[in-house]
Parts: sequence; structure tokens; C-alpha cells
Amino acid sequence: MPKGYQKSKTSVHLMNYHFVWCPKYRRPVLQDSIRERCRQLIEEKVNELECKILELRIMPDHVHLFIQGKPKLAPNNIIAGIKGYTSNVLRKEFPVLLKMPTLWTRSYFVSTAGNVSSFVIKKYIEEQRGK
Repeated sequence: MPKGYQKSKTSVHLMNYHFVWCPKYRRPVLQDSIRERCRQLIEEKVNELECKILELRIMPDHVHLFIQGKPKLAPNNIIAGIKGYTSNVLRKEFPVLLKMPTLWTRSYFVSTAGNVSSFVIKKYIEEQRGK
């Protein structure tokens, strides 16, 4: 089987998704302890969804998440689960976030990637550190 592919009883698949989403009004609230807790919550939810994080970068005003999913999960269900879970917990734990009408915007970016472009996406997200 080619590198990176996963196998189940009924399929062989490579489902890589690059998600980007922002806090409401693109406010730079994802810093310090909020940023670290957000990272933990994203990791928890991704594990619950039986996906695998390939790369994760949390910037003050947006999040890049590159994951390997399964064919049974639609991208819109993945991102809805992550955004809903993180928003709910973060707003309970950090009252400063209650000043915003919601934590996340309703919109998000998603693209699919195969083996060739996976490296390019991981490199792009990694380079976001200093920006």
C-alpha cells in the first residue's frame, strides 16, 4: 500500500483536509493560556473523531489544522464538531471570551490534499509561526 494511505475492512483511503478558521471579527484572542487550552481541546476532539493531526498552528487571530480523516466523516461535520466543542469549553473557562457574541465566525476554509501537496501544506503551516 502506498505511503500515507489507511486501510479499513472495506476501503483504502487518503483523506487529508486543511482547515483554517478565525475568531469572530478576527479578534486576536488566541494567545497564552487560551491558545494552549484551545490546542488541547482540538487534540481531544480530533482524537474523539478518530482522525489524526498532521499539523496544527494556532495564531492569535486564526487556526490552521491539517488532519487525516476517514471517509465516513464529511469535512463540514469535522469542523462543526471542533468549532462547537472548543467554543463551548473555552467560553466556560475564560469569561473574557463571553464579551464576544460567539467565539468563532460561521465560515471556514477547507481544502483536500493528496500525498504530493501534503508536504506543501505542512510546510506552509509550519512557516506561519513567525507571522
